[in-house]
Amino acid sequence: MLYVLKTKMKAAVLTSSKKIEIQEVLRPEPKDDEVLIRVKAVGLCGSDIHYYEHGKIGNFVVEKPIILGHELSGEIVKLGIEVKKLIVGQRVSIEPGKTCKTCRNCLDGRYNLCSQVEFLATPPYDGAFCEYITIRADLVFPIPDTMSYETAALIEPFSVGLHTVQRGNLSTGETVVIFGMGPIGLMTVTAARLKGAANIIVVDLQQNRLDVALELGATHAIHVIHDNLEERINEYTNGAGVDLAIETAGSEVAVKGCISSVRRGGRVAIVGMSSKDEAFINLAQVIEKELDVMGIFRYHHTYPIAIKLLSSSENKIEKMITDKYSLAKTQDAFEKAIKDKNTTLKVFVYPKE
Repeated sequence: MLYVLKTKMKAAVLTSSKKIEIQEVLRPEPKDDEVLIRVKAVGLCGSDIHYYEHGKIGNFVVEKPIILGHELSGEIVKLGIEVKKLIVGQRVSIEPGKTCKTCRNCLDGRYNLCSQVEFLATPPYDGAFCEYITIRADLVFPIPDTMSYETAALIEPFSVGLHTVQRGNLSTGETVVIFGMGPIGLMTVTAARLKGAANIIVVDLQQNRLDVALELGATHAIHVIHDNLEERINEYTNGAGVDLAIETAGSEVAVKGCISSVRRGGRVAIVGMSSKDEAFINLAQVIEKELDVMGIFRYHHTYPIAIKLLSSSENKIEKMITDKYSLAKTQDAFEKAIKDKNTTLKVFVYPKE
């Protein structure tokens, strides 16, 4: 399909705390090693909401107007002169972090730890709540014709879940408990199921989120207000504890729950970013159980695997999509995600109506 590319485009720009304006801005032009993407779908992430509400996450501070959004898919409309393996018209999913390729972590294959990464929608870099973006060609992954743009955009948060179960060494037949059934928790449920977990126990405060987790493949649900966590874990594991406990909620209470739920010699993976930098951990339990406790930060080398895994007709990952908005209604999308947590899971914005 041929497009007449205009020199300007529309973008949803965060101009100040809780204020997004639809502006006309210059359309970016791809560098020699980049491609120009017509953005089709963008998922709203928890980090976007943090920047919208608070203007910062840790050391990353919004100091000037910024375009948010980093979970995206689209169509290639223009190639840089050095790009050989991609073609105009391809439907693609985008990995949003441009790393340096030369530091120790990049050379070791753990490029998610690159300190020089330029990550979309992380200050000062603009994101994808706009009609077009440019991105380095090696971060662009073609998707099959049968995959929707929504699933293609969800490859990004799914990659967090996939990296979590890979780094947590989840093996076929094992039992895992996952605390927090927000989008990342639900993605981790899907990843654990696809990795062959025999039992997937999910924990949350909201029944609707537990229900979605069960639809995605969880085998047991624990409502922490109505159920006794220790009793349910003992019941579902015959008193042994789980092999792998995963925390995605960013909650100190959930971290404690992970450590108490895991078996002796088990593993604990901490994904959720808390508003507090420090959390109490029962070191006696960590030592006595000889636990492996690991942090999870983003992902690496997940996109080709994730696209293959989610290409199946049995993929149900879009069940977590609850709301859809046009680019003009981007601020409404943020407000809905903030004010209606009981019914809202994953919100999508569509830059081209």
